[in-house]
Amino acid sequence: MRRRLLLTYLALIGGVLIALALPLGLAYAQERTAELLLARRADATRLADLAEQAIQESDVTILRAEITRYASLYGATVEIRRGTGTVLVESGGGVAGGAKQFRRALAGRTTEHLPLVTLFGPGRVVIAEPVGSDAQVTGVLLLAAPTSEARNDVALIWLALAGGAAAAFALAVEAARRLARWTLRPVAELDAATEAIAQGRMTARVAGTGSGPSELRRLEDRFNAMADAVASALAKQRAFISDASHELRTPLSVLSLRLENLRAHLAVSGTERYDQVMQEMDRIGALLEDLLTLGRIEAEGPAQARPADLVAELERRLRVWQEVADASGLTLRTELPRALTTPCPADTLGRITDVAVDNAIKFVPRGGRITVILQGGITPHGGLLLRVEDDGPGLDAQEITAARNRFWRSARHSGVDGSGLGLAIGDELARAAGGTLELRARQPQGLVVEFRLPDVGP
Repeated sequence: MRRRLLLTYLALIGGVLIALALPLGLAYAQERTAELLLARRADATRLADLAEQAIQESDVTILRAEITRYASLYGATVEIRRGTGTVLVESGGGVAGGAKQFRRALAGRTTEHLPLVTLFGPGRVVIAEPVGSDAQVTGVLLLAAPTSEARNDVALIWLALAGGAAAAFALAVEAARRLARWTLRPVAELDAATEAIAQGRMTARVAGTGSGPSELRRLEDRFNAMADAVASALAKQRAFISDASHELRTPLSVLSLRLENLRAHLAVSGTERYDQVMQEMDRIGALLEDLLTLGRIEAEGPAQARPADLVAELERRLRVWQEVADASGLTLRTELPRALTTPCPADTLGRITDVAVDNAIKFVPRGGRITVILQGGITPHGGLLLRVEDDGPGLDAQEITAARNRFWRSARHSGVDGSGLGLAIGDELARAAGGTLELRARQPQGLVVEFRLPDVGP
């Protein structure tokens, strides 16, 4: 936007400079052309009087000497023709062209206009002067005068105008740059604040340096007020979910305990119903626990990264999952480096691994394979990549898009235990750590879950 605004300013300023410089340059060229006409027409009038006298006396000796001296002095070409068109006297090689001027002068009219003398020409101009009185024109004097001096004067003035316009434009560029920066500074501050909020830093606000148009400064104030209102609403929502989940845990635990105490008093016919109720109680308990986890992650905000032995932590968790995979008839394969101390928020890597491996164990059929890969140095400055892939049924493109939504579950997995919050929790953990969680289909079948964490510094 700054570039477009700057280009707009410069286009307007450039247009104004051109609108001023061009008329001034053309005006001077017209003035210099008029000066040339007046100077050379006066010479032509004097020479025409000498020509008239020479014709009357039938002696061109003085006339020839005068026009020769004039031609040598000014570098001009002079030619005197009789009314019939024959040349009476010439000096400098004769005048080429000039037929139109000859006819006008023969009619008793002198040259009143010359072509505009500019840097690009013409090289010579022709001035015609009648020889004789208005009633009796006996001949025509044609004077072809060089325009080099006039063109040099025009070139100097045009060069001065161009230099002045260039200097003014350079000053205008700097002024326009400062003006554009001043105008858009509030916009840049708003952009930085919105980017920070989009990354999850809900405490980010516009600093408000006091620079920029008053309308945009008011917009900054209103943006801060809006961000405060949104942050307050989100905080209340998260507090409600967390409080509600926490408050429900106690009565749920009491209810589960009382239901377990009823098992000894059940008839055989009610055992199946009783087991179904206990399964629902367990599902509700898991759902509340996931809601509490999600609420804590959102309330804590960006997680702090600390150097840790990530490989040892991940191996400890994977040993537990290895037993679960063996019991489910699955192969759990790992590809871990010997050591990796990339700064990573505490417990983030392990919890994301838990989410991804837990989902894979639920949906991969017996005999399938789950692979956990950890890599370091994915950027020039460090970073890490955790990839959990399986060869299960996977998800289609539409399901992959919706999989990280809260409480989402595929219609194909309605009979599988789960709260629909696992990937949502993993996504929040990745975002809080400054990384990303991506899902994509594995070829020829299966699902790949990738957690990427760029270098976040020590």
